[in-house]
Amino acid sequence: MIKQQTKLETVVGVFVLAGLLAVGWLALEIGRGTFVGGDTYNVTAEFANTGSLTPGANVLIAGVPVGRVDKVALNPKNFRAVVTFRVQKAVQLPTDSIASVKTAGLIGDKYIAIAPGGDPDMIKPDGLIAETESDVDIASLISRFAFGAVQSPASPDKK
Repeated sequence: MIKQQTKLETVVGVFVLAGLLAVGWLALEIGRGTFVGGDTYNVTAEFANTGSLTPGANVLIAGVPVGRVDKVALNPKNFRAVVTFRVQKAVQLPTDSIASVKTAGLIGDKYIAIAPGGDPDMIKPDGLIAETESDVDIASLISRFAFGAVQSPASPDKK
């Protein structure tokens, strides 16, 4: 009787351990974005300002998720933010595409929005999007407006 109970406990323990390992693996794969979305390729873009863009942020085309940000780093030579992101292989980006850092809502998460161009040539894996638009810092615009730093156009002098 005691032998059967020990055997049952061992089987249950192995089953629970396998389940925990499977959940851990699934969490890692979903976090990296490789489980959902299939095959991807890397693309890089340089921005003057990325705001608070972080790895894991979405990459969208026309509001549809097509990838994820892998890395945000500083280029020490020109002090620009270098963003590396993955895009689904099914989505081929023309070489004249534009990458922009956008905000979801007024103070929401940052994401990369891509506006595909019309060039027949496509960006190759590990390629570069040359045309970028940096993040607009809404908080600094509001504070400049509130404290009078925004100037109205100069009116011509009347004589």
